[in-house]
Amino acid sequence: MAKSQSASLERKKFFADPILVSMIVVLVVFLLLFILYPLLMLLIDSFYTEGKVTLDVFKRVLSMKRFRTAFGNTVVLGLITGICSTLIGLLFAYVEEYVKVRTKFLEKLFGVVSMLPVVSPPFVLSLSMIMLFGRSGLITRKILGIYDSNVYGLKGIAIVQIMTFFPVCYMMLKGLLKNIDPSLEEATRDMGASRWKVFTSVTLPLLLPGLGNAFLVTFIESVADFANPMLIGGDYDTLATTIYLQVTGAYDSTGAAAMSVVLLSLTLILFLIQKYYLEKKTATTLTGKASRARMPIEDRSVTVPLTVLCSLAALFVVIMYIMVPFGALFKLWGRDYSLSLKWFQYMFKTSGLKAFRDSIVLSLIAAPLTALLSMIISYLVVKRKFRLKAFIEFVSMLAMAVPGTVLGIGYIRGYANGVFRTGFMQGLYGTGLILILVFIVRSLPTGTRSGISALRQIDPSIEESAYDMGANSARVFLTVTLPLIKDSFLSGLVTAFVRSITAISAVILLVTPQYLLITCQINEQAEKGNYGVACAYATVLILITYSMVMIMNAIIRVFGTSRTIRED
Repeated sequence: MAKSQSASLERKKFFADPILVSMIVVLVVFLLLFILYPLLMLLIDSFYTEGKVTLDVFKRVLSMKRFRTAFGNTVVLGLITGICSTLIGLLFAYVEEYVKVRTKFLEKLFGVVSMLPVVSPPFVLSLSMIMLFGRSGLITRKILGIYDSNVYGLKGIAIVQIMTFFPVCYMMLKGLLKNIDPSLEEATRDMGASRWKVFTSVTLPLLLPGLGNAFLVTFIESVADFANPMLIGGDYDTLATTIYLQVTGAYDSTGAAAMSVVLLSLTLILFLIQKYYLEKKTATTLTGKASRARMPIEDRSVTVPLTVLCSLAALFVVIMYIMVPFGALFKLWGRDYSLSLKWFQYMFKTSGLKAFRDSIVLSLIAAPLTALLSMIISYLVVKRKFRLKAFIEFVSMLAMAVPGTVLGIGYIRGYANGVFRTGFMQGLYGTGLILILVFIVRSLPTGTRSGISALRQIDPSIEESAYDMGANSARVFLTVTLPLIKDSFLSGLVTAFVRSITAISAVILLVTPQYLLITCQINEQAEKGNYGVACAYATVLILITYSMVMIMNAIIRVFGTSRTIRED
């Protein structure tokens, strides 16, 4: 009886806050319209033709040899990328947390290299691979004299994806290694075990769920990747590129919808395993923080080989990135290596200024909206109790499992010729607003996850005291909660900007001549073989993203939440 009265009182209190109810309604409508509705239209196209439910489209797609080959290729590429990225990420994380690196320079180098791919366009390394190891490559042709080098295909995509995605694994595993109590490992050492035995019998078993988590996240990223297979894939088709070509080349929208459903099913299953099994398994295996600081390993038999391996990987990544500005400065790659600004001049004389202006403006609009929306969702999920909480959390994180190409086709189907035949929703397709919406949806999971982590560290009594003084939900969120998590908000802001301005897979099918995006220009120039122009675009884009990251880091240092507040 008391329990039902308490529930009834909670409901009355909930509905007595109109701002909170309105916020939830707006969020639910947003998630339904811009995440679930486009995916639902793809499902309808796949199963419903000529007025009846049928599997004919799937039968036709599954009978296509090209599709079956692309599916197999995608799985193989995902496995290679996932395994290798996880191992390299573990290497960098282990060296940072366990090994005493001899020089500060190497420490900084490893830190920079592990962050480079995160804040750069997703296909920059593909350009570098072609320019260094292609038929006219600087290394293969100019230095080694190899004229028939073929960097395209599985090996090229795999190398590029591994270098692009291993920082994701590094960041995930770094936190897990930091939380392992050193006393467990030291007790094993005191019993006479070697360092290798300690690693395999203590450290690795504790890390296994986290390794599985990192592998699946990277596998999903690899499977969903469009730009790298498109640039360096050659005749090695993946599902993402096959779906794109099915729309733009074969003009088969229903076939592309069925392929999208297959790809979405694959990524969604992996996402559910990763989020609802491995994440919880990792959290229960490693709980809390280490009891004290770890003594770094100084044994040269361990530090030297691990540092050398990290240095080689770091050197390779640095060379790959250095080649991008040089690719823009050389007069003609493979023929004339004298320096010139002709490609930058050509870029700005053609459509460069418009592409940069459009990309920056759209990203600057999308970034604060994404950061605020992420914090609101995080606040509702962590701090409030209501029936739709699980729905809002799941759907907002669902975009992480939706490949960009699939989302792009869903938006075309939903807003070009979907349910909304007239009115505002029908007029979305071909506008800048639809690009902003895609940017928001694609960046929402990252910001939401960061916000949830930050909010769980705040003592509920701080906000409850504000409620007791008569403040409503909006006032509490803006004056109490948001100031306490402004580090996460600002971090989400810059992450959303970087992800938006470097996005390509979700927007390449939605962009029109009215709005030019830098990433689409890079892809177009690279496909034409104009690598100098593509590198010029990529160089300026990297400068923009790094400048934004540095500015935001400076703002966080000045205005961020103090350590005292967080510790209190």
